[in-house]
Amino acid sequence: MTDRIFASSMFFRLAIGGADLGAFHTCAGLGAQVEVEQYAEGGNNGFTWQLPTRITWSNITLSRPVTADTTKISRWLEQLTRRVEPKNGEIVALQPNLTPIARWQVLGIVPVSWQGPSFDPSAPQAAVETLEIAHEGLRAS
Repeated sequence: MTDRIFASSMFFRLAIGGADLGAFHTCAGLGAQVEVEQYAEGGNNGFTWQLPTRITWSNITLSRPVTADTTKISRWLEQLTRRVEPKNGEIVALQPNLTPIARWQVLGIVPVSWQGPSFDPSAPQAAVETLEIAHEGLRAS
């Protein structure tokens, strides 16, 4: 019997341009879509050619409860107010004991939005922040 690692309880570490932005509890949008152009060839009635054209990459959204790492995002965004420049980064899926499960190199990252936490003392839930980034592609590493 082989040991298997299941990603049921994990978190994600994000680094952009060498800056560690900390750990996040959720990560959504690791995906791509290939645009396909259909071409109907004259005299060929059996099928239509499906010609791949370009790949579009989904925006990635990460969220987490407010922690000491929250200030890392504020500092990163402050640097971007001077000049927004796409930078490469990495997302690492980690087990609770910090063992990496998977890694993705993320190319040409730019921020799309950051939603800071809402504080409501009457709500019994943690204050959560969300970061959305756009990018030019993913590479498994």
